[in-house]
Amino acid sequence: QVQLVESGGGLVQAGGSLRLSCAASGRTFSMYAMGWFRQAPGKEREFVATINWSGGRKYYADSVKGRFTISRDNAKNTGYLQMNSLKPEDTAVYYCAVDRSPYLSSAPTSTGEYDYWGQGTQVTVSS
Repeated sequence: QVQLVESGGGLVQAGGSLRLSCAASGRTFSMYAMGWFRQAPGKEREFVATINWSGGRKYYADSVKGRFTISRDNAKNTGYLQMNSLKPEDTAVYYCAVDRSPYLSSAPTSTGEYDYWGQGTQVTVSS
């Protein structure tokens, strides 16, 4: 089992920045890819960014490419999502997730490939 706790969400004006954190416990975090997903009201949960176990592979949704940066600190069992140039359409609950397969060279982008999820943190971007 692994427990994930997100933090860092909040209310920000368009053009602003936020840094989300995902603290992991209960499993060897460093062995697994980590992803960030988001879900806006009335919409499906969607992929935002993912990073493989070593941090050497990162993938982003087109909608956030160039604005968001995913990273991880395996020594601290923590993942991050730096969000810059935020837009109102980024408003959603953001979830971090850890996948089920250790030491994958790639990083999954599908929700179905992740076994463990945090409770989510709300990000609201005002115009």
